[in-house]
Amino acid sequence: MSDDRLIVALDVPNALQGLQLAETLGDSVSFYKVGLGMLTGGGLALANELKQEHGKRIFLDMKLFDIGATVEAAVRGLAQYDLDFLTVHGDPHVVRAAKEGAAGSNLKILAVTILTSLERSDLDDSLIKDGAVPELVVERAGRAFEAGADGVISSPNEAAMIRALPEASDRLIVTPGVRPAGAELGDQKRVATPANAVKNGVDHIVVGRPVWQATDPRAAAISIVSEMQSPQAVQPNA
Repeated sequence: MSDDRLIVALDVPNALQGLQLAETLGDSVSFYKVGLGMLTGGGLALANELKQEHGKRIFLDMKLFDIGATVEAAVRGLAQYDLDFLTVHGDPHVVRAAKEGAAGSNLKILAVTILTSLERSDLDDSLIKDGAVPELVVERAGRAFEAGADGVISSPNEAAMIRALPEASDRLIVTPGVRPAGAELGDQKRVATPANAVKNGVDHIVVGRPVWQATDPRAAAISIVSEMQSPQAVQPNA
């Protein structure tokens, strides 16, 4: 029933609520994201329990950024949990260090390009170089791939351009900023529907509030999976 292209973000206050949500969703969801917001609420313990006791796949969204030695050490420690995906910032030195830390494990390193909550004015405030956001995302994705990233995080709007990169062959594209038609955007600014995201070449979509804030979270997840598997989601060259 589930489709692991859907990753449900457990952006709830603590591990207990996260586990309750996972139990409510049951076999409708096989892949979960545990993020930085839950780190102090038992997030690592929840990730380990869902992986080891419930057979779920786990995306640990930490967006690590530091000097290379620190990133390498942090990733080496996280790799022992036998999780599936881990995010780091897409700067090449960070990606290379993360890959060193993950060596010998099955942990996939995903590089963050530009957060989907940001637009050009936000980049100006942060003194990021001139250029349209999609162009910068694609450039950062290419450099992350060259540094060894197993995949990248981007908005669904840039996915097709990233997928067209020669370096993107056999690499993953994972996108937050996915909202079913009619759902509130929240803090996301560069969004698409699940069908459009898949059509643009995305491997996994990350959805949080439209699932866990729904009156019936299980039905919401099933609806998203149905849209991802619909004719509207077929990639042009598939």
